[in-house]
Amino acid sequence: MLRTVSISLLAAFAVMLVIPAQAIDLNPFSLIKSAVEAAAEDRSSGDIATDLKIKTAITAAIVDELGTDVISPNVDVYEQDVMLTGAVEDPKLKQKAGQLSKAAEGVKKTYNDILVIKSIDKEKGAVENFVDDTVIESKVNALLLDGTGVNVTNFRWRSVGGRVFLFGRALSNGELKKAIGIVKKIKNVTKVTSRVKVRPKS
Repeated sequence: MLRTVSISLLAAFAVMLVIPAQAIDLNPFSLIKSAVEAAAEDRSSGDIATDLKIKTAITAAIVDELGTDVISPNVDVYEQDVMLTGAVEDPKLKQKAGQLSKAAEGVKKTYNDILVIKSIDKEKGAVENFVDDTVIESKVNALLLDGTGVNVTNFRWRSVGGRVFLFGRALSNGELKKAIGIVKKIKNVTKVTSRVKVRPKS
């Protein structure tokens, strides 16, 4: 019995290592909740390892090819599906980022949600909207952690200028609807785009 409990705890903390930063709360009670949920994340250990490999490859490719032309670039991967977020001035840069993602080994599908913005907006966003997005992502984290019926370990989220992109997996339409509803109520969120797949436990 003790051996079984120890293995479960080790699995929980191992999965926590790959939970995105925005899914970590400094509240000790939330951390305990996260550890318990992490042990039941619905990605297999093989998918977690593959997703991390894909994320690393795409991130490196975007940095090498596009450098600082993409503002706050983010690459999220869940079960080999990829979501790209960030902002660029030139639509061709967005297209290039999408091509780099699709060319990565093992990628099944790419959601290219990088926003194309004007120069004046870029200057404003780099200062003002960056702070707003950080606050929004922190609120998404806290509210989804506290929301019953939502397994936060299966979700990823990014905010770009107040537009929130949800990603990952919901076990039911009800869970997805609840998650979207929570995010929509957050101050300064202007739009919620869902890239979340719905698939029950097998």
